[in-house]
Amino acid sequence: MAKKKKKNPSGGGSIIARNKRATYDYKIDEKFEAGVVLQGWEVKSLREGKVQLVDGYVQIYKMEAWLYGCNITPLISASTHSVPDLKRRRKLLLHRRELAKLIGAVERKGYAIVAMSMYWKNGRVKIEIGLGKGKKEFDKRATIKDRDWQRDKQRVVRVH
Repeated sequence: MAKKKKKNPSGGGSIIARNKRATYDYKIDEKFEAGVVLQGWEVKSLREGKVQLVDGYVQIYKMEAWLYGCNITPLISASTHSVPDLKRRRKLLLHRRELAKLIGAVERKGYAIVAMSMYWKNGRVKIEIGLGKGKKEFDKRATIKDRDWQRDKQRVVRVH
């Protein structure tokens, strides 16, 4: 029997990859959805789930958003006439207002733009990026403590 694909919580299609490390290392204040410009072999690899977003981040260059550090592994059966580059930068498609908001937050307030998850939506690849600030070590400990408390609270409610 085939695996069931996870549904995207924001109402989109199935999730290709998720960066769990982003919510641990950053306090995400706002999330944006962006399209990704891909090559043919990359789409085929994404259908097989051969992508890693752990080191993915976004930089703004000349009023355009670019995704860096996203590793898409090529398939063995990929075309021989194209040379696949695993970690090439990929252009993100955002509205001008969203770009202006991201640029203002990064330049003035010291925020970072992190890749959160990649998913299918209406047959297209979308990426969810988060605008957030890095957490200090004590913030990370507080997050872990809060998560453990929520888990224990759910167990108590389930028992009673």
